[in-house]
Amino acid sequence: MSNAGAYLLDLQEKLGGTVPAERFMQEALYNPAFGYYSSRIRTVGRRGDFSTWATLDSSLSLGIATWIKKETPRHVIEIGAGNGELAKDVLRRLGWWTRLRTTYHIVEISAPLRAKQMERLRGFRVVWHDSVEDALQSTNGHAHIFSNELPDAFPCRIFQKTEGGWMELHLHIVDGKISEQLVSATLPESSIFDHPHPIGQRVEIHESYRRWQEAWAPHWMSGAILTIDYGELSKKLYHRRPAGSLRGYAVQQRLSGNDVFKNPGFCDITADVNFTDLEKWGTNLGWSVETSSTLLAFLKEQGATASLPMPFLEAGEAFRVLIQRRSN
Repeated sequence: MSNAGAYLLDLQEKLGGTVPAERFMQEALYNPAFGYYSSRIRTVGRRGDFSTWATLDSSLSLGIATWIKKETPRHVIEIGAGNGELAKDVLRRLGWWTRLRTTYHIVEISAPLRAKQMERLRGFRVVWHDSVEDALQSTNGHAHIFSNELPDAFPCRIFQKTEGGWMELHLHIVDGKISEQLVSATLPESSIFDHPHPIGQRVEIHESYRRWQEAWAPHWMSGAILTIDYGELSKKLYHRRPAGSLRGYAVQQRLSGNDVFKNPGFCDITADVNFTDLEKWGTNLGWSVETSSTLLAFLKEQGATASLPMPFLEAGEAFRVLIQRRSN
């Protein structure tokens, strides 16, 4: 039995016979010994298990750099910088004068990815941090923050609508095989429950992302936060998607259904982001919504779509941008 299998069996016993899907994802992605992001991932892009917009096209770096130059912050914090390619392109596009008066920070918890970033960003003035709290402490709480495909990397709770109401997905492990069980649970705060859904509908809620934001938000005094990810507003998020959006990626192959939970630690696990939740959770923290649009609309506003290939024009409608602002 693998280390991951033995660990999860022991965890299952401690938790009373099943493991909530969110906890399973937490271990599969971030366990220090076998987690995908903490120990197994080697790179992002064509040679990795999955690609991001930033590893396939330069329009994103142009859009972000243009936004930063308009905002003129003294400190910029990128959270989860992948293989460092986006950071390198953004820094190049900022130009030497903006780089001179702006300190670029990266928050990265993945040791393999941090090593890639340090290698790729050699020669640039970049400061790395283990947490957003650490980064904000070094900026006295005043910073502009951005991320690309970050919320979807957080473990999510999974619920299914039944005749008796919403129930939460748990996993049960026997002889190395994983089966699904639905368990009664208290529903988290989410706009997804404000809309009607048919019996059998599955939904994912990134409650761990909300908890994470709440932990560092008191340290953020002023600035703006730019969030880019694939997802939709809650009303449209699950249109014609009765099985939800949970999926995995390994060696550029998409996994679905129960295959997502096989071989924990060896694949990325992700789900689409509910941007209505992100807006509401930020409002609860005292942040105002400045922009909520598709990525394509954001890139057009920044003048970054001039040479964008047709596939990216189409994909730009599947990604969203949320800009929230924190003022004293």
